[in-house]
Amino acid sequence: MKHANAIVGQSGGPTAAINATLAGVIAGAAASFEVDKLYGMRNGIEGLLADRVVDLSCYFGDERALSLLKQTPAAALGSCRKKLPPVDDPAGREVYETLFALLERYDIGSFFYIGGNDSMDSVAKLTAYAKANGKEDIAFIGLPKTIDNDLCGTDHTPGFGSAAKYIATVMLEILRDTAVYTLPAVTLVEIMGRDAGWLTTSAALPHIIAGIGPDLVYLPEVPFSLEGFFADVRQALSRRCNVVIALSEGIRFSDGRYVGEGVQSGVCDAFGHRYLAGAGKALEIALRQELGCKVRSLELSLPQRCA
Repeated sequence: MKHANAIVGQSGGPTAAINATLAGVIAGAAASFEVDKLYGMRNGIEGLLADRVVDLSCYFGDERALSLLKQTPAAALGSCRKKLPPVDDPAGREVYETLFALLERYDIGSFFYIGGNDSMDSVAKLTAYAKANGKEDIAFIGLPKTIDNDLCGTDHTPGFGSAAKYIATVMLEILRDTAVYTLPAVTLVEIMGRDAGWLTTSAALPHIIAGIGPDLVYLPEVPFSLEGFFADVRQALSRRCNVVIALSEGIRFSDGRYVGEGVQSGVCDAFGHRYLAGAGKALEIALRQELGCKVRSLELSLPQRCA
């Protein structure tokens, strides 16, 4: 790496741990003889395109500030969900020309991007453009962050542990709360996870911690059957009057349809991902009609990520 400046940004959904990675970049840049200045992108690539860049070199050597940053939740630099155009798309060439002109203006030799799958997509595109246009003197580095724990090539990703701990704790409290009644009832707990079931699986951790756990767990990796679900719940109710179920927001039928499709908005983000939610509510309605017992659904939603 040539003697130059560096720049760092945060992208995608923030977590309770994403600023610890930022603090690591700052500390690493401060210790590096190759980095003169470290800049930060306000709101990721979206902010860089608007030239919203701040100098983070003032934090070099400030151990107290870095210690506080490590313990601060969310994204200190702000975030975005900006999708870069395909590298070979002539219509998107202006975007890359603007980005690389800004990188040259700030004399950037290394570009760090903290995020999940979509952020790594941006890193891959920037790397490909640099290679195709003789700008390989800039190194593009992706730093993993996602509560879904689904980044290829990683053992685990920062953000997952915090979310898993939150989900396990909440699930244990729900299990204790629902166990006090004798009225037959089913509680459905919907957990984040479009394609990966790591978070939903973490709802079963109370089995290890306290010897109790959800009666049933449904993951997005396994095709969902409504008839099989009804049979599972009936069997669980035959063993106990209070049944607790953990399910992923991304569970799908064998034909690929999301279970919660009927109660979702249908709105997509910049990367074409549908905003998921509603699987628990859809199954609550179906189960109440099928069994006639007390049924309620809980959506852990944003707290499982930001806590």
